[in-house]
Amino acid sequence: MKARLYDYIDSLSEKMLEMADYIHDHPECDDELFLASEALTSFLKKEGFSIETGIGGKKTSFRAVYQNGTGGPSIGMLCEYDALSIGHGCGHHIQGPAILAAASSLRNIYKEKPFHLIVYGTPAEETTGGKITMLENGCFRDIDVALMVHSCCGTSTEIKAIASTSVDVTFHGTEAHAALCPEQGRSALDALLLTFQGLEFMREHVQEDSRMHYTVTNAGGEANVVPKVASGNFCLRSYSTNYLDQDIMKRFYDIVKGAALMTGTTYETNEYGHYQSQLPIFRLNEDIIKNAEAVGAERLTTPREKTGSTDFGNVSQVVPSACLRIACVPCTVASHSAAYVAEGKTDFTHKQMIKAAKILAATAYDMISDEKLLADIKEEFEKAKGSL
Repeated sequence: MKARLYDYIDSLSEKMLEMADYIHDHPECDDELFLASEALTSFLKKEGFSIETGIGGKKTSFRAVYQNGTGGPSIGMLCEYDALSIGHGCGHHIQGPAILAAASSLRNIYKEKPFHLIVYGTPAEETTGGKITMLENGCFRDIDVALMVHSCCGTSTEIKAIASTSVDVTFHGTEAHAALCPEQGRSALDALLLTFQGLEFMREHVQEDSRMHYTVTNAGGEANVVPKVASGNFCLRSYSTNYLDQDIMKRFYDIVKGAALMTGTTYETNEYGHYQSQLPIFRLNEDIIKNAEAVGAERLTTPREKTGSTDFGNVSQVVPSACLRIACVPCTVASHSAAYVAEGKTDFTHKQMIKAAKILAATAYDMISDEKLLADIKEEFEKAKGSL
């Protein structure tokens, strides 16, 4: 059966590579992904999937459903297709075509048992975390498992994503002539600088995997005027959502409050970007790697110990999830760079994208055909849920 799935994916390869190159050559950002979304949904519509667009509070999202028989597991396949301002410097252009090839092979080849395939198009990963908004609006609750693929320098599964919360803080003080009557002023900039300093002292007393970043967004103006307004942007992270929410964020707000008390100022905050940590499902990851080995995926390696933040982490907290990292670029090439963009249409990337489709199709087939495998995955998820 897997050989038949692979052959079908090979028969689609030219069309899928053309689609990936088209998305690469027409980069779109945030939730303005009209060309990419149309290319992906047009193919799925021709394949007999029922299509909904603009779902979950995002303009260029979609949900495509195919049902084989009655009942059976519901396999979710999630794809991103947003670019950066420099172009596809994170390889999102290969995700949709790889997912489509995998879904199409299952839809056309495997008929023995009932199943649902649900392909979700998820915009704005690089900006506002589109999957977070879609989750808040009820998406992904209709699937038993979520699969995804992402380009990388090596082939592995993702076991970590760092939880992240961003906060804009604005302090309000009292302006005054800095030379004639500074005593009448209350410096908003002083409060902001004290907040920065408080975070520096806090660094010594948090878990080692914590990260705290900040920058000035408004320094208050001229040096000879006590600043009335000053603002900064803060990003706080931990590999544990629980530790971030219950410890780091609480202490951060105490520092902001303390800075205001010390300077006689007031403040307002705007919290956003709640990226959660990745909840790994090791039984699912094992099956993905087994299938990666079977198709000859390049540069098989251990999962990365250091990662950034992704809205797929939020999905992993509500449904068993796994992301295949497929080797597409040299290990010397940094993501989010012009060099990464330049690798997007190489023969190596093309070949690996087709292998990624085969890995995903084989993994979905394993869960559809083997009830115990999916039961084990669900059991592991239930035991791990809420632990990170």
